[in-house]
Amino acid sequence: MQPKIATEDECLDLFDIWMKDQGFTPRTQKAYLGDVRLFLASVYPKSLDELEALDVMRFLTKVRQGGAGDSTRNRYLSSIRTFFTALIEHKYAQHNPALHLKKSKVEKNPLPSYLNESLLTAFLESIEGKYQIRNVAMFLLMSYAGLRVSELHQLNVTDYQRQNKLLQVYGKGRKWRTVPLPDSLTHILDMALNERIAPRKPSEQAFFVSQFGRRISARMIQKIAEAHFAELKEKYSELRGQALSSHKLRHTFATMQVIAGTDIRTLQELLGHSSIQTTQIYTHVGDKQKQEAMNRVVPYLPKAVKR
Repeated sequence: MQPKIATEDECLDLFDIWMKDQGFTPRTQKAYLGDVRLFLASVYPKSLDELEALDVMRFLTKVRQGGAGDSTRNRYLSSIRTFFTALIEHKYAQHNPALHLKKSKVEKNPLPSYLNESLLTAFLESIEGKYQIRNVAMFLLMSYAGLRVSELHQLNVTDYQRQNKLLQVYGKGRKWRTVPLPDSLTHILDMALNERIAPRKPSEQAFFVSQFGRRISARMIQKIAEAHFAELKEKYSELRGQALSSHKLRHTFATMQVIAGTDIRTLQELLGHSSIQTTQIYTHVGDKQKQEAMNRVVPYLPKAVKR
């Protein structure tokens, strides 16, 4: 049976609808569509039924040569494979050229880097300007409550329970979690609410609003963090050459919790991880903490060996 004839745009539209029906998150939908568009542009003018595994391999090689790491390369492969799965299911393709290609091996449980307390303090104190309170509140929620950038973006005014000092967070996998907030953090959130930019639409419930009166985008949050990290690198030579991003603040929260003695199960709940294996990457303890632990236990030397 011959596959249905459709244009590239029609196939992409089908893929978009298929992902929505399958329950993919908006972020994943956007990423997968972007990946597939790049792939299709790289194989043009070949038709879909002409594509082979070698075409996919050429594209993945080109992506890697462009600087992509193993994780990014694997995501492109997953996007292309999923795209053809959707087309085959709806009779727009007969075979999946990416089906039998292997994923790259990714380092298991890489140790996440984080900011120590003095650098975190310096980062937060570097935030100034017209939207200082809003920006400080956002990055405090990442570094002291463990929120992701996407969760800041989606946070609504109604998610903050002032009286109970709780935050309802809508996280990955469309799951809600409750995060108790310390008094110092609720104080900043109250200030941020009092100075909240008036949204263009009266019905807008976003907690963090952009200067244009719209819900602040995830990319804007990242750009603000990047700008302040760039300033920090100028002042602290030990940070030069390091890849610093907004997500580093969430790593910092998790690492500080581990150092403070928080058990792994509680940390999993605070971070909103579906698997405890994901949380376990934060149970590493730096060399400094190891040295301090060893110094607390001073061996007793018998008199016979003291010199």
